[in-house]
Parts: sequence; C-alpha cells; structure tokens
Amino acid sequence: MKQAKPFCITKRQVWEAYKRVKANKGAAGVDGQTIEKFDEDLENNLYKLWNRLTSGSYFPPTVLRVEIPKSDGGVRPLGIPTIADRIAQMVVKNQLEPELEKHFHTDSYGYRPGKSALDAVGQARKRCWKYGWVLDLDIKGFFNTIDHDLMMRAVKRHTEDRWVILYIERWLKAPVQLQDGSQQASEKGTPQVRCRRTTNAKLFAKC
Repeated sequence: MKQAKPFCITKRQVWEAYKRVKANKGAAGVDGQTIEKFDEDLENNLYKLWNRLTSGSYFPPTVLRVEIPKSDGGVRPLGIPTIADRIAQMVVKNQLEPELEKHFHTDSYGYRPGKSALDAVGQARKRCWKYGWVLDLDIKGFFNTIDHDLMMRAVKRHTEDRWVILYIERWLKAPVQLQDGSQQASEKGTPQVRCRRTTNAKLFAKC
C-alpha cells in the first residue's frame, strides 16, 4: 500500500504558485537558474518540489544577497531566492494570505493583493484636501531585524497548518550568500525579502 504524504499539498497548489512566480519574473538565485531554464524541465522540476514539500523534506537553499543603492547614499540589502524556492514560498503565501488579509487595515498598501504604491499615493492625494497635517513614520531596518521567535508566535496565532509553520521557520533560518561569496547564518530578520518591480532602471537591473 502506498504511504500517504505527511502534508496535504496538492499538485494544483504548486502549479498555481508556479504561474504566479513566472508572471512576476525576477532574477536567478544562487544556483543561477532563470525561469527559462526552470521551464526546460518544468514537469520534473515541479514534481520534485511538490514531492519534497508534501514529505516535509524541503529545505530552502541559500539566499543570494544583493545591495541596492538608496537615495541617502546607503544601501538596502535584499535577498533573492532561487526560482524553486519562490514557488515554494508562493504555495505557503497562497495558503496563509486569505486568513491574514482579514486583519489588515484598509489603509495598508504594502505587499497586499490588489493594492499598490500608486493606490496609496491616490489615497494620500485625496486626503491632502481634507487634512492640514502629515504624519511620516519609518521603522529603520524593519525586515532586517525581525525577531524570529516573535514572528513564529504571530504565525502560529493565525494558522494551525503544520507545514506552513514548518516552512516559514525554515525560511527564517535559511543562510545568506554575500556578494563576496561567503555565507552568513540568519539569526534575525527575513532573508528572503526581495525587491519588487520599480521604474528605476538601476534598481530593476539588480533585481
């Protein structure tokens, strides 16, 4: 008798995640594999990923770290996962996001489905005619300093899916490869944070 997989993740979930990752495009990770290369053996690549996810044997590969110049002269560290890892992340995102979306404020625009920076600008423009003040806040290095224990406590509050909890915890602990080729352990922060599409050609070229 064929033994059941520990985690119930369907091939359809992996396929839908792949389609979203392909649409988002993006650069290759540490393995140098582009989405075009991944597509050359698509069926086998997706099957292997599904098999590892459902069996609990999936471990995220090292995240490629790049530094993006900031307008103030500093740099913003960003992590670039491999194509396969992005698909795995998307599987988890698609599972967890509907529950988390219920708890976000309507004026929250960052990394939200169906919302964008342009939507935020539009809302700000409307309110400029209603209010005579602006409150500007920024959490310095937020994604780089997130406490892993606090993050996992928050995740567990919103899901009981063991595989979602397992893989998020593994992603938080995934090592990072620096630009000089050396590797760095991840003890805090979210190493997979990566850049989104931008109109700045210099930033886009590095993403």
